[in-house]
Amino acid sequence: MTEHDRAQTSKLTTGHAQKVLSPQRLLDAPLPELLAELDVTLDESSIIDPSFSGAAFVTRDRVILSMRPGQPDSERDAVARALLGHVLDVPLSPLPDPYRISEV
Repeated sequence: MTEHDRAQTSKLTTGHAQKVLSPQRLLDAPLPELLAELDVTLDESSIIDPSFSGAAFVTRDRVILSMRPGQPDSERDAVARALLGHVLDVPLSPLPDPYRISEV
């Protein structure tokens, strides 16, 4: 891994720290390593509806991913990376249907 691919911290005008990484690092790093590097918590959601794939909660100082229990590993991996990309403004191709990312 090159220094360019590692997560870096920069300051936003709001005073919040923002993690920055390359699309290649986001897509290629093992998910547990990526979550640890970015200090992201992945929790099981209480939502068991099959139409719910996951959510990202951004607090003042961290990101928490909440994923459906019993979710297939491949779906969990893809959705987690897509949510992280969205939260961290990493340019990625959109998810295929029926997946979509909404902000509330």
